[in-house]
Amino acid sequence: MIHSDSTGKAGLRRALLATRAALTAQDIEGAQAALGRRALELPELARARTVAAYVSVGTEPGTRALLDALRARGIRVLLPVLLPDNDLDWALYRGAAHLAPARRGLLEPDGERLGPEAVTQADAVLLPGLAVDGRGMRLGRGGGSYDRVLSRLARAGATPARIVLLYDDEVVARVPEEPHDHPVEAVVTPGGVRRFG
Repeated sequence: MIHSDSTGKAGLRRALLATRAALTAQDIEGAQAALGRRALELPELARARTVAAYVSVGTEPGTRALLDALRARGIRVLLPVLLPDNDLDWALYRGAAHLAPARRGLLEPDGERLGPEAVTQADAVLLPGLAVDGRGMRLGRGGGSYDRVLSRLARAGATPARIVLLYDDEVVARVPEEPHDHPVEAVVTPGGVRRFG
């Protein structure tokens, strides 16, 4: 059980990452299959024309089966491309064969860059995270890339569904919050979907 009373965001991140580091390949694979099934049942994804997502790496809750399933449904899937200043550009997902290794151990699409504003056209945005609390406040890894995405959406008046994919024990009592943090609408875990406000 992860307690959210660790010393602020840094302590909570360390605890969550340590728990993820202990996961086996079998744990990760099983969670990916369940996450994909749960996410595909979401009405927000079923009716979406464009979904901004990401490629999971390492012990992150797996997105790869979900990316392929969305693409197979004819949904336009945008994936992030990390820029030198930690902001995100976007490119279309054209299948696993078109993913290339990038900085920080990430995998990025090898196609045409669509610009940082491309995310504002998404009907749903799948956000990486380490935890979400009962108010829908998300704890990211601390790089600020997705804080910029959420701010960009707000500035543009774009209101895509904001959804986080996590492991079951990463829904915590409280995430330390800062003024720039934005809540999400839903969290999907292998055990189910939880919606907020």
